[in-house]
Amino acid sequence: MKFLLFSDLHCWPGVFMAGCLEDLEVFRKAAVASGCDFVIHCGDFCHDVKQSADVIDAYASFPLPVYHCLGNHDCEETSYEEAMAAYGMKKNYYFFDRGGYRIIVLDPNYFYLDGQTVHYSGKERPKGGWVKDHLPREQIEWLRKTLADSPYPAVLISHQSIEREIGGIANREEILEVIREANRRKRGSVLMCLNGHNHRDHLRILEDVLYVDVNSASYDWVGTEHHLFPRELEEQYSHLCHSVVFEDPLYAIVTLEGSTVTLEGTESRMFMGVRRDQIPGEASVDEMGRPCVPKISSVRITLG
Repeated sequence: MKFLLFSDLHCWPGVFMAGCLEDLEVFRKAAVASGCDFVIHCGDFCHDVKQSADVIDAYASFPLPVYHCLGNHDCEETSYEEAMAAYGMKKNYYFFDRGGYRIIVLDPNYFYLDGQTVHYSGKERPKGGWVKDHLPREQIEWLRKTLADSPYPAVLISHQSIEREIGGIANREEILEVIREANRRKRGSVLMCLNGHNHRDHLRILEDVLYVDVNSASYDWVGTEHHLFPRELEEQYSHLCHSVVFEDPLYAIVTLEGSTVTLEGTESRMFMGVRRDQIPGEASVDEMGRPCVPKISSVRITLG
């Protein structure tokens, strides 16, 4: 079974330089040429579904099934219900079976406040005492049942990371325990977990599960404003002064054969050679020590 994977396209016309129709055409051609069974992303497809209708429609018109995973920015400019409707999602978390595997899509885009979970939605933010990127209790129990009921090995997809000790899902240990339970019950029940959000390229095997920090398809955010790109480009894209950009859209082809995972990544270059370490006060690595690089790594490994 084979699928094309990408993450963090961040389509936002006039704001970000990348994440456009041309990028989707690269994905479409690669998926068709590779004989993929479907295409899926790890969240942050766009920022405003109303402004990005043409890109959403282009993705939906691929000649093979396509799937969405909600990211925090998908729900930022509009409500998450509006984002789901635009994406054609019946539920914000779900699973589907394909080619002898169960693909499970999670939604950790919740704040935790006073014992309650509140979904990211529009510009609303809880005022004080909140923890973000939290997987609600009912979703954890749903995951436990979905794994227990599955006749197939599973792949978990979420926007935020289950694996990262810093900057991952706030209650990640609860999810890890569900994965451990499933793999104790039957070895290889969970093969792989894929996430976006961090715009980093990283592979890690933890307790016989492959965790992939999937790089952004398009760029990395820079907190410090810079002016290393030409002024005419900055005038076209309002957040370019807070970006380093990849020349080509990044994606991976994932092939599953039994308990063997093959990840065929792609590689590009930094647009106009502009790197994070050229910007005063900005580090080239994140809080987990993972560098900003224009690639998604490749690997072939047998798990379980």
